[in-house]
Amino acid sequence: MGEQPKLNVVVVGGGTAGWMTAAALAKLLPTRCTVTLVESEAIGIVGVGEATLPHIRGFNERLGINEAEFMAATRATFKLGIEFEGWSRLGDSYIHPFGTFGSGQGDLPFHQYWSRLREQGAAISPLGDYSMAVTMAHMNRFARPDPDPARIESTFNYAYQFDATLFAPFLRTIGEKLGASRIDGRIVDVDLDGESGDVAALRLEDGRRIEGDLFIDCSGFVSLVLGKALGEPFEDWSHWLPCDRAVAMPCRTETPLTPYTSAIAMPSGWRWRIPLQHRTGNGYVYSSSFTDDDVAQSALVGAVEGEGIAEPRVLKFTAGRRTRSWVRNCVAVGLASGFLEPLESTSIYLIQAAISGLVELFPENEISPLDRDEFNRLIDMEYDRIRDFLILHYHATERSDSPFWDYVRTMTVPDTLEEKIELFRRRGRVVKYREGVFLDASWVAVYMGQRIIPEGHDIRGDLPPLDALARSAEALRGEIRAKASRMPDHRSHVEAYCPMAVAA
Repeated sequence: MGEQPKLNVVVVGGGTAGWMTAAALAKLLPTRCTVTLVESEAIGIVGVGEATLPHIRGFNERLGINEAEFMAATRATFKLGIEFEGWSRLGDSYIHPFGTFGSGQGDLPFHQYWSRLREQGAAISPLGDYSMAVTMAHMNRFARPDPDPARIESTFNYAYQFDATLFAPFLRTIGEKLGASRIDGRIVDVDLDGESGDVAALRLEDGRRIEGDLFIDCSGFVSLVLGKALGEPFEDWSHWLPCDRAVAMPCRTETPLTPYTSAIAMPSGWRWRIPLQHRTGNGYVYSSSFTDDDVAQSALVGAVEGEGIAEPRVLKFTAGRRTRSWVRNCVAVGLASGFLEPLESTSIYLIQAAISGLVELFPENEISPLDRDEFNRLIDMEYDRIRDFLILHYHATERSDSPFWDYVRTMTVPDTLEEKIELFRRRGRVVKYREGVFLDASWVAVYMGQRIIPEGHDIRGDLPPLDALARSAEALRGEIRAKASRMPDHRSHVEAYCPMAVAA
């Protein structure tokens, strides 16, 4: 059997999605494809400061990226989870941690035992006190997880908070070293094959024509190839996720360097706070049906912790996704495929999911409709399950103090989410999936944090004697606090491990 010819892959657009894709394909499929990325220096990227999920660590490791170098280059900090302020009631606060509740060693998930103790009147602390990640976050401490699964220090995970405008250039250097080539030029048209309807080439402003076998659309909200040229429809989810704008503004950091991202409820949406080494990223995600740009901008400027270091800028978007992400010989990755607001830091994860699916289902000599359908099934599933998780945050509120919160509290939600909520409310059961990003602890954190408290518990939780269970829970809480208190301060750890390079 002769060697298969390499496919000519053209990545349309740079930024995080484009350079993650180009670098990954060049690294993981060097014998199967050549990679050419086309971007224009004149077109900016959306990046306003990225908070991520722990999956990015695996992506970086596959590309051979040194963690400390990556963090120094992108001025990154560590992230143990996301803090939600004021989502269920004004004054409420909880953390969605990266890790388990409890020791992860019991026959049942820890929240089942916690529910029994609560139901039967035993002294019990808030659920977050039994999470290593939550306790570390509250203390502003950080250390790496212990590799020994028997130790409580192994029960958490971490991600990063970094400057998105620095991530793409960092990846570009890696991608080009791996063999990806780059063309600078503005795309003005997309040529389709008259017979097959496939994408034949990109046309650039200067007259050049870039041909390819497989086109990866990383052109952002514009969706230049999948949306515009191929006309793939967009499914609008704004009736469930009504926020359609964000105003963003970085500021100087004047508080402790927190190892978590904050999502703070606002009258018409929510505000993000992402602490980086050199600044804090801030933004107000809001619905233009419930407030206007000037009011939102004023609210953000009034809420940030320190002096602003750039003018506020407004981004517009619509929650939803393309009906299919792979059509003919075009695969959309990132915003060209769909958009879900950054409430749970899923944007880079969705880029990763698309890249992983593409690598696993990469065409042999020609594109198989079966492979294309499987890719679309996987991506649809990721979007749909994250959509339900995001809707949960809004719908599970007791707030009626503004028209926005009244709307999301009373709106009709997808049947898939309604069933999940009712199952948890009855006896603390979390719907399990073999595939998808958010595991049991994530759902438990949001359900409990937003006052969806189980009315009952798994009957297996009745086996231990109540007093022994209470003593065990208290001992666990004490051990977690003791171990966290001995860890380094987060800022100290960052400054020792990955201090950012000082500009010359």
